[in-house]
Amino acid sequence: MFPKIRRVAVLGAGVMGSGIAAHLANAGIQCLMLDIVPPQLTEEDRKKGFSEKSPAFRNRFALKGLDGIKKSRPALLYSLKDLKLISIGNFDDDLAKAAECDWIVEVVTENLAIKKALYDKIEALWKPGTIVTSNTSGIAISQMMEGRGKEFRRHFLVTHFFNPVRYMKLLELVAGKDTDPEILRGMAEFGERKLGKGIVYGKDTPNFIGNRIGVFAMMYAMHAMVADGLSIEEVDKILGPAMGRPKSAAYGTADLVGLDTLLHVSDNVYKNLPGDPARELFLPPPFVSEMVKRGWLGRKAKSGFFKMEGKGEEKKKFVLDYRTMDYRPAGKVSYPSLDAAKGEEDVGARIRKVISGDDKAAAYAWKVLSESLLYSAKRIPEISDDVVNVDNAIKWGFNWTLGPFETWDAIGLADSVARMRKEGKEIPENVAKMLAGGNGSFYRRREGALEFYDFAAGGYKPVPVSPDVIFLPALADRNKIVRRNPGAALYDIGDGVLCLEFLTKMNTIDGDIVSMMNEGVELAEKEYAGLVIANHAENFCVGANIMLVFMAAQNKDFGAIEKMVGEFQNACMRLRYSERPVVAAPAGMALGGGAEICMGADRIRAAAETYMGLVEVGVGLLPAGGGTKEMVLRHLDGIPDGVAADPLPFLRKAFETIGMGKVATSAKEAAEFGFLRPWDKIAIQRDFLIQEAKNTVLAMNREGYEMPRRRTDIALPGRSEFSSFVYGLYAMKAAGYISEHDEKVGRKIAFILTGGDVPPGTKLSEQDLLDLEREAFLSLCGEEKTQARIQYMLMKGKPLRN
Repeated sequence: MFPKIRRVAVLGAGVMGSGIAAHLANAGIQCLMLDIVPPQLTEEDRKKGFSEKSPAFRNRFALKGLDGIKKSRPALLYSLKDLKLISIGNFDDDLAKAAECDWIVEVVTENLAIKKALYDKIEALWKPGTIVTSNTSGIAISQMMEGRGKEFRRHFLVTHFFNPVRYMKLLELVAGKDTDPEILRGMAEFGERKLGKGIVYGKDTPNFIGNRIGVFAMMYAMHAMVADGLSIEEVDKILGPAMGRPKSAAYGTADLVGLDTLLHVSDNVYKNLPGDPARELFLPPPFVSEMVKRGWLGRKAKSGFFKMEGKGEEKKKFVLDYRTMDYRPAGKVSYPSLDAAKGEEDVGARIRKVISGDDKAAAYAWKVLSESLLYSAKRIPEISDDVVNVDNAIKWGFNWTLGPFETWDAIGLADSVARMRKEGKEIPENVAKMLAGGNGSFYRRREGALEFYDFAAGGYKPVPVSPDVIFLPALADRNKIVRRNPGAALYDIGDGVLCLEFLTKMNTIDGDIVSMMNEGVELAEKEYAGLVIANHAENFCVGANIMLVFMAAQNKDFGAIEKMVGEFQNACMRLRYSERPVVAAPAGMALGGGAEICMGADRIRAAAETYMGLVEVGVGLLPAGGGTKEMVLRHLDGIPDGVAADPLPFLRKAFETIGMGKVATSAKEAAEFGFLRPWDKIAIQRDFLIQEAKNTVLAMNREGYEMPRRRTDIALPGRSEFSSFVYGLYAMKAAGYISEHDEKVGRKIAFILTGGDVPPGTKLSEQDLLDLEREAFLSLCGEEKTQARIQYMLMKGKPLRN
């Protein structure tokens, strides 16, 4: 069981310190964030009337960190309401408060002398049982703990978060030689369960695992670019999604991280590892050093390898020409090897197509990949005891789809090693020995369980997996798929619970998904305890397949559209009015119909990183799968029975959410928007989401689940308040805030929200509201401007304002 950590002191309020403090607040943990007192008053301080005793002066750096949390985009907090969990101060006046904390995490500048001086102060007030950690990215624990007491050393370890802390899954834990193994184990469980992190165990070596391998790959890519005469935008096109890397690729990632930060990490290896055979590669090419001199540090400096100029439609991307040190418009990049990989969804197949090409891009991709793989293998057991920790560090810290050893398996270990040998590359002894023993991959599956090759043991071992993880592909290996069609599958996930997984591209809703929603409920009612709707995809569901809607609208086949909408409405109602509990477990984007599926379920168990919204207005439509109806219910149900409250403010809030196409930036914000109800729950660890949703189904049965009754008591104001919305929309159009077509869509949304052309107080049923949704949706599909919006979205991937 992890330690009881109710209050944390974060010492340092810079980018990392404030990020850690914000994420602790996300987890509901009180936090004290401290930083140094500024060395002296500025002219601005004096103008504001501050003295050296003024809290605003003394806490300036901590206040700046807090302000950064408030203004950060993307948001560091799940909800701004959690900001109250963070208190601030400074080292001189407030460090004694750290003694009342359960965990003290040091996040000051990467300077050994500064860290040791701070540890002197911490140890003087430290109480036994308090855990102390450093967020250092590479200073040795032995150096930091020099002169510290035995008990202090026993409670000390490294907790290395990656930036931005909220969004990066990786948390590297590094123990010193005196760290208590139980404390290490407890912090790992705390990080995983309470903070939602993926834990990687590193060794006390410079840059640990993630930065050692990831920064090597980036630095090698830079040197190889210069040697091969490629441009910066060419490299990022090659080392992006085509090679299983993020869209930010190599140079985009460097701009995001900051060149100063990147070079600090690379310099740490160069200075502290004179024996690393690849040491010279950690020195940047001369043009990168020149960029740092000029202050071209990346996004924070508004210029780096790339920069943006102009605004709105005039915004253009520029790239650095490293030969002339001038910026020029970024050009389009096209190579046959990259074209061959387009449209290939399987990342392994994509990489194979790129590196097997016969052009400049393929040669470069192979050169960078092969050297990165070889370097990773040569670092075991120096930086890690096994391939699993290395792979996880790179996936979770650098957003690669596959880690180095997973990539090696995906491209074919034996064939790629043969190619390397042919090119004269030295194969690491551990890999050569493994292949010689007849072991052809780093990973293998046995009876649904994943195993990895352990170099030290000379054989395969199970990949450690928490019992709280339900992995659907592993269930498929064990023949646990109950039903399947091209768009969806039903799994038996144990204890009598079914799980519905979507299989379409981006999990867009089509007839196969709707059919399986109905089959899932029917089967659950007959043979199972309940149904979970979940998947492992990046996004739960991005909504309906609007191409189908567009084609039918273009062909004026409105009967087909009405049938599609009606069947989807019925399927969502079937989720709610089932004899067995249905729990939706969204993660990532749950947009449009995806949000409606969630709202149709009895309960929602959402991953913290769930981005939910009814976004149909972006294509000139409105929510017609029960979304508008649900927003009415969720907002008006907040009025207690017997209270005669004006419904207009509640309906206006629902209108704003739908009419502005608001998308929640977290599950907590989704609750604030009304998408989640008070009894819906949030899981900070996405890996446990399906298990937690399953537990919710079982708990609902234990509590005595009863199928809810369809609502027929929805009292709405009708035509009396519809006119208020009409006037508001007219005023917005007159002021130039919305277009004529926006006004038309808004009027139709308002018509449904107020109940249609009925007298005030008329009680409507859910079906009445669904009928209004369907009628409005069909009428909008017939509008030329709506069809133009749908077409523009399909072609450009962004909304058209017409």
